[in-house]
Amino acid sequence: MKNQRQGAFLIAKMHHLAGRIFARKLKEYNIDNFSPAQGRIMFALWRHDNISIQELSLATQLKKSTLTSMLDRLEEAGHIRRVPSDSDRRKIMIVLTAKDRDLQRVYADVSREVTELFYRGFSHQEIDTFEEFLLRIFNNILEAEKSSAGNQSASGAEE
Repeated sequence: MKNQRQGAFLIAKMHHLAGRIFARKLKEYNIDNFSPAQGRIMFALWRHDNISIQELSLATQLKKSTLTSMLDRLEEAGHIRRVPSDSDRRKIMIVLTAKDRDLQRVYADVSREVTELFYRGFSHQEIDTFEEFLLRIFNNILEAEKSSAGNQSASGAEE
């Protein structure tokens, strides 16, 4: 165990710690009714509004079953609306409400503060290199998940 690599363990620890810091910073702006996963949904919608649940699932890496319950809460709170697609009656599109423009600004401010904290003491080159490595790791994990899901589908197993 002494020589075992710690990358995944450290990433998990950073994820939890960063989530607590992000939540604390949101409270400083009097926003305390969002979970980190709901924030991820809103962030994805701020980047691409009026998208299907399937597209939102891909953008957030949340399963549709998890996403559906979170969207229910966001809709009840007036942050999103579900509307039928103009091009495909079977699709439901997720659309932001006007209520979220101020929230978007606050999230951008908090994200900027947390990013500055993350990269304190790093050069631009170090940040670029680090993020390239993270993207490679993410793509490795994503490919493994796709491969595993494909194997489950082929064997008749359901998610």
